[in-house]
Amino acid sequence: MRCETLYDDGTRSWRFFGRAEDQLAGVIDTNEYLVSQRERSALLDPGGIEVFPPIITAISQFVDMDQVEALFGSHQDPDVLSSLALWVRLCPRARVYTPGIWESFMRHYSADAHFVSIPDEGGTMPLGDSSDLTFVPAHYLHSSANFSVYDPQAKILFTGDIGAALLPDDYADVFVTDFGSHVRLMEGFHRRWMPSDAARDRWVERVRNLDVEMLCPQHGAVFAGEDVARFLEWFEQLELAGALGA
Repeated sequence: MRCETLYDDGTRSWRFFGRAEDQLAGVIDTNEYLVSQRERSALLDPGGIEVFPPIITAISQFVDMDQVEALFGSHQDPDVLSSLALWVRLCPRARVYTPGIWESFMRHYSADAHFVSIPDEGGTMPLGDSSDLTFVPAHYLHSSANFSVYDPQAKILFTGDIGAALLPDDYADVFVTDFGSHVRLMEGFHRRWMPSDAARDRWVERVRNLDVEMLCPQHGAVFAGEDVARFLEWFEQLELAGALGA
């Protein structure tokens, strides 16, 4: 599994995990992100059952499992959190932050998890003795209750399915390297799965009010530097699901 350190200031770090070499055919590839503050860590969108073994192997190179004190599920999809029961057995004290309206559904993944419901307006996740992580509402993009996660210390925004791209098997880079070419890998997904121009516009406005140097999606590649603004401009102008004519 590919690992990349996106940020490390000596106390706070962000690490990317993805592109598992033994990914099963037909299982969508996902990115997982480990955010650590000294010896306390949170895992964002831990992934599905099928990616649990390589994720555990990769993460254990950096932290002990008893240091994982929080899991975050941006929305209800199985590629986000269907591995939850396995994580709960491994990290029984970890809190599981999920959108409030999805909690009773997510309990089908693990009824024993220590859920913390995120209200529609958002909230924060404490992590160590420094800046909290902030839940940014991203409702209807594509789930009716959905959140991004912002780290004001690292200036990184985890975006979940927003910014997702369906990468070819030979795509080796963690970061977007050619935004113009990358658009072709994002466009079909966003047109199909993002149903609301109004929801998109609210999210873009919220993000532009933040100081963001990286956008980290759950699928695809990371946007950094000028590609953050390029993505927001592209997404803002994209004709969404209404274009399907369904």
